[in-house]
Formats: sequence, structure tokens, C-alpha cells
Amino acid sequence: MTQGKEPRRKPGSAPDRSDQPHDSWDNVASWYDGLASDQGTDYHRGVVIPGTLKLLAAQRGESVLDIACGQGAVARALYETGARVTGVDLSPRLIEAARRRSAPGLRFIVGDARSITGLAPGSFDAAVCVLAAQNIDPIAPVFASAARLLRTHGRFVTVISHPAFRIPRQSRWKLDAGRKLLAREVDSYLSEMRIPIDMKPFKGPGREITHTHHRPLQAYVTALVSAGMVVDALEEWTSHRSSQPGPMARAENRARSEIPMFLGIRALKLADATRQTGSKQD
Repeated sequence: MTQGKEPRRKPGSAPDRSDQPHDSWDNVASWYDGLASDQGTDYHRGVVIPGTLKLLAAQRGESVLDIACGQGAVARALYETGARVTGVDLSPRLIEAARRRSAPGLRFIVGDARSITGLAPGSFDAAVCVLAAQNIDPIAPVFASAARLLRTHGRFVTVISHPAFRIPRQSRWKLDAGRKLLAREVDSYLSEMRIPIDMKPFKGPGREITHTHHRPLQAYVTALVSAGMVVDALEEWTSHRSSQPGPMARAENRARSEIPMFLGIRALKLADATRQTGSKQD
């Protein structure tokens, strides 16, 4: 086993969380706020936010919940569509940054995505969880929280790094020199893993560690169905970047256009979702 890698477990088996910290990004809040700024990273601006807005199709005046909202980049984009937006995140420092960067009309609260309190069941038309589900464990309570807070037939969009191609420490680019092609090499997919990530690998002093949780696609779909939702759309998004002219530019651009970076899933809350999740009927 590679040093520093978390133990693997068979699909469907329960992880040992006896020594796991909570999933707050409070310890990396300053770094992430500086990276994301007002409108998110370039991947947020070029791919993730436009894709999320299209998939969710929020209407003016709708009430939208941003689960694990971080410092509010996605919430602000939703607010600009005319939606009424509430963001929730476990990190007080990220919520503080979200309030500082956002218009007064946006509401931000500190809370755990796995057990959101203080919000009325069935009070939201739509909800999102963008590039956060992969950093929260277990995931089933997050989707159950979304279902509980959505009205019947409400929409839920979650966006993750593509679990088939973007697995920290388990996937990488590999050059086929003879064919002048870049391929994606994947060592592991079905095994669920908790993987430590250095959020500032080339910036000192010290390291700032958080964790990501790799799961196969079936784990996300199973959790959504268990929460009383049905998947009605799935999209795979490629990088918006392009290489400067050079000997590898063609191979790099082809690889970007063929191997998706992100996966967007839209699910609808069923009429009987509250009974399936064990909550009181709305």
C-alpha cells in the first residue's frame, strides 16, 4: 500500500470513521477564498457554473438551496438569475467570506450538509451541491437532507469531479508516444477511498490537508434513490482550456475534448420521498 494512502474498502462496505475528522474546510478557508474569489476558479467560470445553471434551470423568484456552498461563488451566480438563494456550509470562516463577498439579499448559514437544521421541510424549489459531495462522508445523509428540504418534484443538481477519470492518486495522463495520443490511466475505480489532499502543495510554510472521498458512480445514484429522488439527467463536462501551439498541443486538446473532468447529475424529488426517507409528510 502506498504510504499516505487511506485503506481501500469493498464497494458497499462501511468505512471505519473512528479516527476521521469532520469534513469542514475551515482550516483551508483563507486559501480557498483567495483561490475562488468572487466568481470561483477558472473551472467554475468556464465549465462548472454555466453547466450547473443550465442543468438546474432556476427560474426568477424560485427558492434555491446551495448545500456546502463554500465562500458563495455558485450561490452568487444563482442569485444573479433572480433566484432567492440560501447557502449552508460547515465552515464558519467560509460562511463569513460568503457574506462579505455577497449582496445582502443572499442568506448564508453555518450547518452540516448531512443534517441541515433550521430550515423548513419542503421549503425549496431547487437545490445544488457543487464540487462538494466528493468531500463529504457519508454522502447518503447529504442527499436525504436535500430531499427533505425540497418541495415535491423539486430539482436537485450535484456536480462532482468525474469519478471514472479523476481519482486522486489513482488516475493520471499517460502518453502514447507512438500514436502521439494522451490516454487516461486509471488504477482503481470500484473501491471507495478516503484520500488526503494537500491543498497548497507548492506554497509554504507548512501543509494544509483536507480529504476527498472517491466513490463509483453507482454509489451516488444509489444514495439519490434511497433519498427518494429519481435521476432525470446526467451530463459529462470537458475542460474549457486549450494548449498553446507546440508539439503536444494537438494531443492535449484532443484528450481534453474526449475525457470529461466533471459529472453533473440532476434528480427530482418524488411525491412520496418523505415517506421513503423517514421524514414527516410535508
